[in-house]
This record gives sequence, C-alpha cells and structure tokens, in this order.
Amino acid sequence: MEYQLDSVTAPRLGMVVLSTDETLEDETRSVLEGRDARLMHSRIYSAPQVTPDSLRAMEALMPASAQLLPEGLDAIAYGCTSASVMMGPEAVERQIQSVHPNVPVTNPISAVIAALDHLDASKIALVTPYTAKVATPMRDFLARAGAETLVEADFGEEDDRKVARISEASTLNAVLETGRTRGVEAVFASCTNLHAFGIIDAAEAELGIPVISSNLALVWHVLRLAGVTPTGWGPGRLFS
Repeated sequence: MEYQLDSVTAPRLGMVVLSTDETLEDETRSVLEGRDARLMHSRIYSAPQVTPDSLRAMEALMPASAQLLPEGLDAIAYGCTSASVMMGPEAVERQIQSVHPNVPVTNPISAVIAALDHLDASKIALVTPYTAKVATPMRDFLARAGAETLVEADFGEEDDRKVARISEASTLNAVLETGRTRGVEAVFASCTNLHAFGIIDAAEAELGIPVISSNLALVWHVLRLAGVTPTGWGPGRLFS
C-alpha cells in the first residue's frame, strides 16, 4: 500500500540521562506534557558512588550514548550537573557534537548559569545532595561564572541511588533555611536526581526570590536552544 509521511514541525529534543537517575525524565515530562515538543532520551552508565573520578569517567562513554539518539535533533541536553562541572561544559559539547555535529548542546551547570543571568541573580544559596569533594568544585565553578554562593547546605550523600529517594520535604527545608540568608537573590538546588519541581512554587512564595533546580534550568535551557519560548510551561519564576 502507499503511505504518506507526516511533516515534523514540533521541536525535537534529545536528552542523555544517567543510568542511576530516576527523576529527570519524570520532571521533564511534567513540563512537556500537552506541549508542542518531542523528547527522545538515551542512557549513559554512571557509577552509583558519586566521586570526581566516577563523574569524569562518563566523558569517554558519551559519544556511544549520544549515538543512540535520532539524527536531526534541534537541541540536546546532558543530564548531570556535577559531571558537567568535573568534565567542563566544553567537553560535554565536544563529545556529543562528535556524533551530532552543529546541534546545540546544554548541560545543567551551563543551564543554571544562563538561568541566573536571565533572572538577574548573582548571589545564591546552594543546596546539594553531595559530599564536600563534589560540592566544593561546583561552588568554585559557579564563582568563576559570576555566581557567588553566600550560604550552602549539603546532604552529604555519595550514593546517587539514595539521592533519588531524598524527599521533597527535605529539599524544601534546605531551600527555605538557606534562602532566608540576607543578600541571597536566588536558591539553586543542584542535581538532576534530586526531586524539586513539587516545592519550587511554594518555596518562591515563602522566600520571595527565584528557586532554580538543575532539572528546571536544564529543561528551560534546552527548549530555548531549540527555539522555543516556554513561558508558563513549568513551575517557578524561571518559566514565568
């Protein structure tokens, strides 16, 4: 039988998700549900123990994971905040574009920096699930990008499988405690495996300042790179 092909007009997004991540896909779906956008994702092996060495190890694996995504995507997101710091955003982009030339690439730390600039916030409270050996390089990276951390709260968890089980109530408590610090202009809750979408609006209402999570910034940024203005698509001031 003869058949016809549909013309694809909706933005086509790619996402490389960690093998240990149980949060990023669900939170991304909540933003894209009912919207004119398509999401394709691949997985990359990530050791459960989050250390600088295990994070850097993903760099060599990235082209094979990115190769599992379809061709012709409008933008691609790599879903690990701490690994993006350890490898550097340039390495993330280089490895993915080795398979998908000229496709815009983002990652959580670059997305957060873009989000803070968009919100005109440079003095932040930082909330992470990490140990100091992962949190400290992230704080230093943000400082070099112009985001000064005035206060920090870390859960001290090295097992990424447990990070996925940290309750949103725990995240909310940390966001509120740090966000009340004098001079803080925004709160950044780091890690794509840390649940936060359900508490962002409540935290912003309580604090009166923007609250950004890794996933919130990543989805917002990959949509913008794909040419979408996602006003109202997600929670919080970033999407408003």
